Amino acid sequence: MKKRVVITGLGAVTPIGNNVDDFWSNAKKGLCGIDYIKSFDVENSKVKLAAELKDFDATNFFNRKQVNRLDRFSLLGIVAAKEAYNDAGLDKVEIDRNRLGVIIGNGVGGIITIVEETIKLHNGGMNMVSPLLVPKCIPNIVTGNIAIALNANGISNTVITACAAGTNAIGEAFRAIQYGDADIIISGGSEACITPLMLAGFTNLKALSLKNDPKRASIPFDKERDGFVMGEGAGILILEELEHALKRNTKIYGEVVGYGFTCDAHHLTSPAPKGEGGARAMKLALENACINPEDVSYINAHGTSTPYNDKIETEAIKTVFKDSAYKIPISSTKSMIGHLLGAAGAVEAVACIKALEEDYVHGTIGYQVKDEECDLDYVVNKGRNVNLNYILSNSFGFGGHNASIIFKKWDY
Repeated sequence: MKKRVVITGLGAVTPIGNNVDDFWSNAKKGLCGIDYIKSFDVENSKVKLAAELKDFDATNFFNRKQVNRLDRFSLLGIVAAKEAYNDAGLDKVEIDRNRLGVIIGNGVGGIITIVEETIKLHNGGMNMVSPLLVPKCIPNIVTGNIAIALNANGISNTVITACAAGTNAIGEAFRAIQYGDADIIISGGSEACITPLMLAGFTNLKALSLKNDPKRASIPFDKERDGFVMGEGAGILILEELEHALKRNTKIYGEVVGYGFTCDAHHLTSPAPKGEGGARAMKLALENACINPEDVSYINAHGTSTPYNDKIETEAIKTVFKDSAYKIPISSTKSMIGHLLGAAGAVEAVACIKALEEDYVHGTIGYQVKDEECDLDYVVNKGRNVNLNYILSNSFGFGGHNASIIFKKWDY
């Protein structure tokens, strides 16, 4: 018999808050975390905007030696993981460390370190490259660093499925606990790739918004949307086997009940026509949760603000939910924090859990112009009180990856 899996801790570092409370408070206010890029010169860039972290100082959490030995994506992941770990009360109890695992998703790993060391190689030769290059940049190192920081000796895995990675990581952790492979898994995503190289790559791919107004750059489902906005940050959930959580009498935020993942096998960057792959992922998640489409109270959309994605995701939702699609509130967290790539689904999962806790759906900010092809209930600009029971969250990534996960309000 499959075990039940609950969420007992949350952690987040985002462009609108460097902890869960600040993130959620600002999400409810509809705060825009997008601004002009400050970390490097963008004079020669067509794209001037990104959702960078605000007032985040790594030395508040690490000593100088640790900061120098860790890429930014690891720093962010560790900070969010420690917040979630402490939130779950795991810093105050004895647990079986061999049954404590870590599964983290990301898209590009330590790209900041790769760029820095490539410049050293180009300017000074091979002997100038740091011996820390590899242990700072490999994508799995964030998982390893979190495991070391929190003494987690169980399952250790890294999911690299582009923009679906955070959701896939949580889904894989859910499955592992369901089948008895762990008692607790620290899971989510971390990403820090707002660099000239990545900005140029996405710009030349014509994936990014070219707007210069921060409040009109990431505008999911708006007819004038023209691309996504890069973001950075981390989101972490503590997933725990129900009986294990009950025995230690800890707070339970909600339950993970369904997970579906598919591949379009269609195109490297464009979703399949009518969102066929995304629709299958949602259907699989519903089947896994043993619920009907009309049971879903809210959808946290992938909602990237690219012309094609938002249209296709809308079509996929209609395919799955049919007439009830028009009755389900939908919003995109990316309207406020941009697209955190491999961490997107994880931070959005935190938003979903807080929504369940408070029966409140945050708005999709910046929306002004209706698109006839995107005609669902996108909870525009202002949040809404909604009686929530089941929430579905979507994440779709380059390579055709589709992941959908379903959270349920806690009810024993």
